[in-house]
Amino acid sequence: MPRETRRRSYDQYCAAARALDAVGDRWTLLVVRELLAGPRRYTDLHADLPGVSTDVLASRLKDMERDGLATRRRLPPPSAAYVYELTERGRGLLPVLTALAGWGAPALAERRPTDAVRAHWFAIPLLRALQARGRAGVVEVRLDEGVFHLRLGDAETSPYGDGPADAPDVCLTLDAETCVEIGSGDLTVEEGVRAGRIKAEGDAALVGVPGA
Repeated sequence: MPRETRRRSYDQYCAAARALDAVGDRWTLLVVRELLAGPRRYTDLHADLPGVSTDVLASRLKDMERDGLATRRRLPPPSAAYVYELTERGRGLLPVLTALAGWGAPALAERRPTDAVRAHWFAIPLLRALQARGRAGVVEVRLDEGVFHLRLGDAETSPYGDGPADAPDVCLTLDAETCVEIGSGDLTVEEGVRAGRIKAEGDAALVGVPGA
């Protein structure tokens, strides 16, 4: 597949146009979604972005480095791998992705047979729903599709991560459909627990389930 060329600037003195100059290319915001989970190796990014070619991914990462959204660094010994991670400006795109996820949530009413899925793709809408409670803590979320965790009220680290948490305050076991409903605001965790759709272990009050 031929390498995609860099899109020209819109050349408009407009904040939205300037933003789209940096992140308007196909795949860029999805790369940001992956890096919001923390530093990632190129091979891990490629695995969790099904459908992107190696040339396009490499091009997007170079563009993001040039635009000050991401950096590339080598891990200390004994690892010889390089990882990509977001800069402070790149992490500032979390509210953008949160708003996009909220706007796009109705389109998840039905999963298409061709849809790929990764558990941590549910993190952003779920984070929005649980952050509203104002509590700080770590929530581990277990789906059939995999495990991820959320860091509520912690602005100093990545807001979520792929895989289990080291020391979660509460663990939620549920299915993807229930996760979508919580993220869209159609269901609360408390309602899901009461209905038997969610199993909550630990400090369930963190996610709005008093006396669970």
